[in-house]
Amino acid sequence: MDQRIINLFDEYTHKPLTRQDFLSRLAKLTGSVTAAMAVLPLLEVNYAHATTIPEDDPDLLLEDVSYPGEGTTMKGYLAQPKASGKRGIVLVIHENRGLNPHIRDVTRRVAKAGYVALAPDALSPFGGTPSNEDEARTLIGKLNKEQNLQNFLKSFAYAKSLQTANGKTGCVGFCWGGALANQLAIHDATLDAAVAFYGRQPEAADVANIKSAVQLHYGGLDEGVNKGIPAYEEALKANHITYELYVYEGAQHAFNNDTAPTRYNEAAAKLAWERTLTFFKARLS
Repeated sequence: MDQRIINLFDEYTHKPLTRQDFLSRLAKLTGSVTAAMAVLPLLEVNYAHATTIPEDDPDLLLEDVSYPGEGTTMKGYLAQPKASGKRGIVLVIHENRGLNPHIRDVTRRVAKAGYVALAPDALSPFGGTPSNEDEARTLIGKLNKEQNLQNFLKSFAYAKSLQTANGKTGCVGFCWGGALANQLAIHDATLDAAVAFYGRQPEAADVANIKSAVQLHYGGLDEGVNKGIPAYEEALKANHITYELYVYEGAQHAFNNDTAPTRYNEAAAKLAWERTLTFFKARLS
C-alpha cells in the first residue's frame, strides 16, 4: 500500500484529525470516495482476527477485575496460568484505543508464557473503554497524566498482592502504552523489566532514574517515533542502563498488531515477541 496512505492513517490515529477530514484526505490520495471506502477496511483493525489464545483455554484463569486507583476504581483484565506456583508479574499496556479484544488476547499470550498478566484499562476514570475507537482515542487525550501514571503504579501494587505473584515485575506496552512503559521504568524503582513497542521516548534528563532493564522495539518506517531514538539511546548509555534496542527494517508503526492488516508484519512481530519473552524469562523468573 502507498506509504502516504499509511502515514495518513497514523496521523488520524495519533493526532486530532477528525474522521471526516481523514476520509476526505484519503479520497484525494486514492482518487475517489469509492476507492477510499475500498481501502478503509485494510487500514482499520478487525477484531474478528483478534483471538490467538481462546478465552476458554484450559490452561488459563481469566477474569475482569477491579482495584483501587488514584481517586478512582481501576478496571483490568487478569490472566494467569492455572498451574500452581508463584510467577512474575507483567502489566500489558494498551494502545490509545483502550483495553480492546486485541490487548486482551496479548494478555492471554503473556499468561500462556507463564506470567501473571494484568492489562489495566487506562480509561477506567471515564467508566472504561468504549466500543467506539474514535471516542476511546479522544478520551485518552483527556486523561490526567499524573493520575494515569499513579493508576498504573497502583496496578503493580494490586498485582503484587495476588498470592500467585512472586514479587518481580515487568511491563510491555504498545504505542501509547510503549511510551507509558518507558515512564514506568523511570518512576518505579522496583520494576525489573520494561518493554516498549514503538513508544515515544522519555526526556533524556529523566533516564538516570531508570533502575530496570529496558527493551525497545521500533518499526523501521515509523519516522515520527524513531526521531527520538538517538537521544534516548545516548542517555541509556550515559547512565549505564541495561538495554536492548531493535529496529525492524521495512516494518510500520504498530507492526505487532495482528488485527491491523496493512501494518502488521508477521516476521517482525514474531521475532520481537520471542525477544520479549526471553527478556522476561531472564528477569522475572
